[in-house]
Amino acid sequence: MAELLSLEAVTAGYADTVILEDISLSLEEHGGLALLGRNGVGKSTLLATIMGLTRLRSGRLSFAGADLSGVDVHKRPPLGLGYVPQEREIFPSLTVHENMVVAVRPGAWTLERVYDLFPRLSERRRNYGNQLSGGEQQMLAIARALVGNPKLLLLDEPFEGLAPVLVDLLLAALHRIRTESHIGMILVEQHAPPVLDLMPQAMVLDRGRSCWQGTSGDLADNPEQLAAMIGV
Repeated sequence: MAELLSLEAVTAGYADTVILEDISLSLEEHGGLALLGRNGVGKSTLLATIMGLTRLRSGRLSFAGADLSGVDVHKRPPLGLGYVPQEREIFPSLTVHENMVVAVRPGAWTLERVYDLFPRLSERRRNYGNQLSGGEQQMLAIARALVGNPKLLLLDEPFEGLAPVLVDLLLAALHRIRTESHIGMILVEQHAPPVLDLMPQAMVLDRGRSCWQGTSGDLADNPEQLAAMIGV
């Protein structure tokens, strides 16, 4: 398959503070990457850098064959980047349906298809964002990114703070997305086991640098190394 995303020796951060150093990775079309590591090692910053929300100090980012390095933040979603931030950032004063309508772009993931993926959102489509539970807000954040029909979906700790039954529900939904479409996916998570089963590739960050890259199976088969790197 063709390469979808490429980072070459990327160093980035906020203002004068460097968070990421010399990060390189490659993701093919419909690829899946689990981005792992302890708190504060730069996982969220890496997604923010792909979205253009940090200061790129050196290196090169390319997406679908185009150089992203100088592309403004607001121009990246139309290129095919979908982002589900850790804070979810849904609109509290809009209904579930309105939150998604504002993000719709033509493609396979229609509103009705997303409602089929998340039946709870269909039931709550007339409720406002501030009337949803944490799990429902996370479903909405993912659904809103999906109806933009991205080529690559970036998810920043989507399971954080959720009950196990909701984590299982979201894992099943993400599995459907991966099997029913050609969307690539990068999923940030602290706890490795759920995402290593979902994503074929894995990358571990430590202090802003990549300390391990390879197949998820290789990492899952070496629990001692995994525990040493991310403390599980």
